[in-house]
Amino acid sequence: MASTALLLLELGLYASCFVCGIITAASITIVQGNFGGRCMLYGLVDYNATADLIGIESSSSSSLCYFVSAVSVMVAVVCFSVSLYCLYMFCIDGEIRRECVWLNLIVGASGFFLFFLLITGCMVKMGRDALCNSLTQSVPNVTSCDEAQTRKWVSPLRGGRFYNSLHKAETAAWVNFFLWFIIAVLVIVQRRQGSGSKAIAGGHGGLAGGLFGDAGATDAETEPFFNRPARPQ
Repeated sequence: MASTALLLLELGLYASCFVCGIITAASITIVQGNFGGRCMLYGLVDYNATADLIGIESSSSSSLCYFVSAVSVMVAVVCFSVSLYCLYMFCIDGEIRRECVWLNLIVGASGFFLFFLLITGCMVKMGRDALCNSLTQSVPNVTSCDEAQTRKWVSPLRGGRFYNSLHKAETAAWVNFFLWFIIAVLVIVQRRQGSGSKAIAGGHGGLAGGLFGDAGATDAETEPFFNRPARPQ
């Protein structure tokens, strides 16, 4: 019952990670589209006092935003695939069996995604902060990025909701990071529970199964070893 609850919790976490990955990728893509395809992470702005318009002085390479989106989409695809596979196995076999190799693979994937999600979250946060610092220093009467959303930008730039989108992308990236950390812990717990139950299974064959890796030995199989007939006197 405990293993089933852990598995259901893990599937729920996969679904949540899928949603977070889509939110991060979509938010970064929307901001990039509103600024004419430019990546505004670590970007610098200038201010035209005559026209009272905000423009772009410099922007980061587009590959920076593509990297953030690609990592988020990759995480979302993996989460969707794993959830779909588990549901398929449950519908076909009526249960979900996962070998130790499969659990080790998930632990390895968790470490891989945790590393890249950490980089992604830091990149979005630091890039957004750099953009906000440029706005507060270059544009008069603007003390925060939130206020800059209400100012006019040079056409065809649309900066109406850039801060909200970047904040949403950052939040989803960090939530995704912590969810994958929980997934890694749950898989490690399930792996230890599986190895522990395998070591103690079996009747008379429990000792032999623990030694030779076969916990399912029957009494008939062990009878020639443990119940030998008495020798005639």
